[in-house]
Amino acid sequence: MKDVERLMRQAVEDRVFPGSVLLVYKEGDIAFFEACGQADLFTGAAMTRNTLFDLASLTKPLGTTLAVMYLVQHSKLKLDQTVTSILPSFADPKMSRVTLRHLLAHSSGLPAYRPYYVRLSLFSPSERPEQLKRMLVSERLISLPDSTGVYSDIGFMILRWIVETITGTRLDRFLYDAIYHPLGLKHLRFFDMNDQPDTGDIAATELCPWRRRLLKGRVHDDNAYAAGGVDGHAGLFGTAADVGKLLSLLLSAYKGRSPDSEWISSDLIRCVWSRHEPSQRALGFDMPSPMGASCGCHFPKTSIGHLGFTGTSFWIDVQHSVIVVLLTNRVHPSRWNVQIRRFRPRIHDLVMETLNLS
Repeated sequence: MKDVERLMRQAVEDRVFPGSVLLVYKEGDIAFFEACGQADLFTGAAMTRNTLFDLASLTKPLGTTLAVMYLVQHSKLKLDQTVTSILPSFADPKMSRVTLRHLLAHSSGLPAYRPYYVRLSLFSPSERPEQLKRMLVSERLISLPDSTGVYSDIGFMILRWIVETITGTRLDRFLYDAIYHPLGLKHLRFFDMNDQPDTGDIAATELCPWRRRLLKGRVHDDNAYAAGGVDGHAGLFGTAADVGKLLSLLLSAYKGRSPDSEWISSDLIRCVWSRHEPSQRALGFDMPSPMGASCGCHFPKTSIGHLGFTGTSFWIDVQHSVIVVLLTNRVHPSRWNVQIRRFRPRIHDLVMETLNLS
């Protein structure tokens, strides 16, 4: 893996990102696990294998989707249950046709994004949860459910609300109690606005133009921040080791090798990790696009993954039991650095070539 390490360090020199952690599993064993570069350009803090990252949209598969799967596994929800059977107050009558499966597959017909934070910032923190719910229920579908695929943060904000309605518990607390803590995942967590995190080993993200501060231990996503730091589309923080451990447990369940089938069954994870029309995504997870896939050209089309805006990603080759976790702080100090788009396929190709899987 010397060539892999060399390419990672070259990326730091080329300012693709200030720093990164790369973790590679093959057949359950760690094949590569190294950190390079800086976690914070302003303090000079080095990136380490224990650095905590803002995982951004990895929150969707590794947080919200797992919460829904847990509730399906325990017969509290059904994938084809309608949203309005749980949350009946949506203004658009077409929402009565939207199911949890549609939300997870990004085929609900909801828009991709709204800058809710602009309006939410006018309210006190205590008022924002209710105001956000009012904004969500007023949304109109931009297409009929199951007619097209549009990657939607809004759908996962609604899924967070559904999980909290069913459990009576805030999303982050439910995930900790039901999934993360029982599985021994000590470094997957959210930071709400009342937390005072020790920022010593947290990767810095952006010098935020509207918050006028360097973000470190505060969620980068604007809507998640305005919502209090915890939401269904963003807000999860984690280390490469815990992300890798969680993905390994999911892969074991997929292969029917999980020592504890209580938390998720093989049938359920196989359903979730199947490609769904019309979005061509798995449920809550991504699959390689036909052209220009971020996992390069050697991952099979059955692979499972996801990207995060802050520079995070994972990809799983379920056929060969390969897991690649790449965590970077590419938005530090500015989100306009997009060199990672070219880098991601290169590093994944090199990993697979080194593993003789090209």
